[in-house]
Amino acid sequence: MTNRTALLKRKTTETDIAGSLNIDGTGKSSINTGIGLLDHMLELFVFHGLFDLEIKVKGDLHIDIHHTNEDIGIELGKAFKKALGEMKGIKRFGFASVPMEKVVANVTLDISGRGLYERKKNQAVGIAPSNENGYSLNDVDHFFESFAKHLGINLVISIDPTVQDLHTTLEPAFKALGIALDQATQIDPRKKGIPSTKGIID
Repeated sequence: MTNRTALLKRKTTETDIAGSLNIDGTGKSSINTGIGLLDHMLELFVFHGLFDLEIKVKGDLHIDIHHTNEDIGIELGKAFKKALGEMKGIKRFGFASVPMEKVVANVTLDISGRGLYERKKNQAVGIAPSNENGYSLNDVDHFFESFAKHLGINLVISIDPTVQDLHTTLEPAFKALGIALDQATQIDPRKKGIPSTKGIID
């Protein structure tokens, strides 16, 4: 099988991102985005998805985290898409459900070429999570939206219930995303071509 790897490289007036991705890794990571909570969440995503990721980011954090958070999602999505190449033989769909304390996160995704992200509203009564070191639930929505759009996946996440501690709310979601994306990117030996009746995923 061809190595499914890609470099991360994005330089703008707002951010400077460099790194590498290996889809068929072992869960190793070296992550420094300048946003502590996001670093930890990406480490969990990589570990449970068995991806290898190195990423180093310099961003305009003296202004706020908006540009850095968004650009990491953009570049990571692009890296996965590049590493997947023509996507021949991939399973395409993935699902995972992960609990942490009383929080349960469900992630469903389809590598369809059509980028869409939605976080389902809680069915149970939840508490709006408080910001953690300037990071909020809105910021993670923005990250996931950028990631899904540039990878080209239909990504639906539910977190039920949300709790005041943002760390506890987000951790199962990132773990589940890693597991689901690992499923979807695995090669199924029964699939001989691109897993779409259109013959292309773009």
